[in-house]
Amino acid sequence: MSKWHPYEDGQTIGKKGPEGGLFMLDDEHVYGARITLEKGCLRAPYGITCGVYGWLVHTRFVADDESAQHAVEEMRKALTEIVDLLPSEDDDSDADQYDSITDAVADFGERFL
Repeated sequence: MSKWHPYEDGQTIGKKGPEGGLFMLDDEHVYGARITLEKGCLRAPYGITCGVYGWLVHTRFVADDESAQHAVEEMRKALTEIVDLLPSEDDDSDADQYDSITDAVADFGERFL
């Protein structure tokens, strides 16, 4: 069973997104991440906006559909890796775990410029 599902049951698809394009994809991870793909953005043909709630918000622009689809899959995988580092609600975080998460977030930003 996938931990990713359509955000708001897919109701956002076809609506205008924050980058001025139309949502082609809008998925949410059950443990607190989201990734969107917009087509026809104001700054570029495609925009990918993603985040890990409370940790990361990142937008990347790409020029064509094939590159956008490839980027979404790479970014989704990397987001899942970050979410997997997050402590559960009943888990007491320690400094090493916090450092691992912040390192992963920084690496994500550098990797997906």
